Amino acid sequence: MPRGATPIDFAYAVHSQVGDTCVGAKVNGRLIPLRHELQNGDQVEIMTARGGTPSPSWERWVVTGKARARIRRYVAGQQRAQTIEQGKSALAKAFRQEGLDGSEKVLDTALKALKCANLTDLYAAVGSGNVGPKDVVHAAYPEMLEAARGPRMMPSMLARPASAKPPSRDSGMAITGLVSGMAVHYAGCCHALPGDPIVGIVTTGKGVTIHTKRCPTLESFAATPERFIDVDWDYSVAGTDGHGGTANRHNTHTGRISVIAANEPSTLGNLTNAVARQDGGVTNLKIVNRQQDFIEILVDVEVRDLRHLSMVIAGLRAVSGLTQVERAHA
Repeated sequence: MPRGATPIDFAYAVHSQVGDTCVGAKVNGRLIPLRHELQNGDQVEIMTARGGTPSPSWERWVVTGKARARIRRYVAGQQRAQTIEQGKSALAKAFRQEGLDGSEKVLDTALKALKCANLTDLYAAVGSGNVGPKDVVHAAYPEMLEAARGPRMMPSMLARPASAKPPSRDSGMAITGLVSGMAVHYAGCCHALPGDPIVGIVTTGKGVTIHTKRCPTLESFAATPERFIDVDWDYSVAGTDGHGGTANRHNTHTGRISVIAANEPSTLGNLTNAVARQDGGVTNLKIVNRQQDFIEILVDVEVRDLRHLSMVIAGLRAVSGLTQVERAHA
């Protein structure tokens, strides 16, 4: 053993497993601290215990390369395990806040976009702060990121039919954080859905208008912060549980989708049929740009919540001839 070696160095020199499970040592028949320096002629007895593990502090005492490398490897493994658990927790919270499915099957679809080889690497990247939880949500549900940035095209939509009155508190899902009896309307600029983070804007004579927190229109109210009120969806009352479950299938909201498709006679029929297969309903549709080879369409769809809209979008993306499908807020 080199000069300054400790019982820990000795234990690792005997066998790596002996070093890892070392819990004490005797030198010349006496119990001594593990950081004790061994002398020529010492008789060393290593005590081990099942389940014993190296301590990070051992690295300060050892002098042999084998002991130091083994301790570092163990500490790094423990830190990675903690980082992975932190990443899992952060992702679960992020998907829960958005009201979206964050299962491993969903996360698998985001690996390529985030340049992670597997789920373990993804959890570690999130836990270490190299990848943000929101980045993972957007990679798994690209339509949410596109909606946050704003749609690629911003033409005005046809007005809703006169019979489609603005939803009130009694006609749709309940909102928490409101005074009893207060009128509620959903803004047509952002089409908030259960599962979206929302905020209320008080308007004299009209009650409260519900916007998504990402809505660009909110910038126009920045000078009057007193008009903002903290609201949320009341998942316990109606419509959805925030995670895709539904308490009342008749409580629907309008989501808006932007579609680029081949300019073919069957396109609109395929589109509406695909929406119907996902248990949605087309309430309004406008072709905003028609070229020889393609058309751009804005579609209003009745859905239960944000997860339901994501299912509709996923169904549309599987339809032949629809080249681009994303959520729109215009």
